[in-house]
Amino acid sequence: MKKTQPLPLETLKNKNTQRRTVTAIMIYRRNIIKEEHYEEEEDFSYMGPPESEDLAEDETCDTHFIEHTDKGYRCAIDVPSVLYKYIIGKKGETRRRLEFDTKTSISIPKQGVEGQIVITGSQKAAVSSAVTRVEVLVESFRKKQPFTHFLSLPLNDPKIQEGFLRFKDEVLQQCSQDHGVEGSIFQNPAKLHLTVGTMALLNDVEVRKACEHLQECQNFIRDITEGKPLPLEVTGIEYMNDDPAMVDVLYAKVNVKDRSDKLQVIADRLVEHFVSVGLMVREWDRVKLHGTVMNTLFRKDSTVEDTGGPGRQTMSEREAFDARNILKKFGAHCFGEFQLNTVLLSQRYSTDCTGYYTSAGSINFS
Repeated sequence: MKKTQPLPLETLKNKNTQRRTVTAIMIYRRNIIKEEHYEEEEDFSYMGPPESEDLAEDETCDTHFIEHTDKGYRCAIDVPSVLYKYIIGKKGETRRRLEFDTKTSISIPKQGVEGQIVITGSQKAAVSSAVTRVEVLVESFRKKQPFTHFLSLPLNDPKIQEGFLRFKDEVLQQCSQDHGVEGSIFQNPAKLHLTVGTMALLNDVEVRKACEHLQECQNFIRDITEGKPLPLEVTGIEYMNDDPAMVDVLYAKVNVKDRSDKLQVIADRLVEHFVSVGLMVREWDRVKLHGTVMNTLFRKDSTVEDTGGPGRQTMSEREAFDARNILKKFGAHCFGEFQLNTVLLSQRYSTDCTGYYTSAGSINFS
């Protein structure tokens, strides 16, 4: 069952789902993943044999081609090196059990070396079975990896940054006596953005794949925007929990100036596409469009990215703040208006020359 998310005080209207094409600019950047020693890993849960071992002789494991060689059968699987350890297991135990149960040999590249895991065996059905179990392990532990990239809609236009800094100054002047309100919990103005969705891209190949899929979204993006930048206004603030006296996040409301649903449609369609190709996990029925302006996670770590909604904040110890006066005095604060013209594939924990997140790829609306 899908989670439901808290609704904002105002809902967007007038859906527009026209279609056309858009130009894309892709900038490639290497994604660095920290490697760990295999021997230090825990004994990972082994996925035992499936209930049925009777695989057809012409089985090709759906997406993987099993090659017939002079010595039997062979299949190569692309797996990010950061996931090798889950297939090897503690002291190689998981791989040995996989090889024993399927009567195959599993060759894994050296630690930190990107490559393919190669499975060989005398029977095609045995290789197919081993491939299936390796894929189950990979997908199971992939879901536990922290996200590395996210689709973002930048709100760091100079006019919006100016409005945000005015908001920050006035809040600190008028509300600094309220519990938990201090400068450290405000967003970095250069990184103001809307998060559309997050992804764990574990090597350069996956980053390139995500960039390619972003380009595939060109058609419907321009269709919705009619090949023009989207005029937006950033006005008003809201909170996500039920008690305004105990708030973790305050966010700015972002709307299309003509009050259409174009921005929501773009965000939802992007998520739909990336979920369909297996690069993103759907968490909400609809994307919660919000531009974080205050977040208590920033109190301890100013580099933390807000990831798009309640339930994603993982720090166990956070000091909430009293937002009642802020909401009363600045509930209708106008941050400004600007023309949104891009969707970015942004890299987590990064900064480019403008102060925004480093971009791995982008799509322009016009």
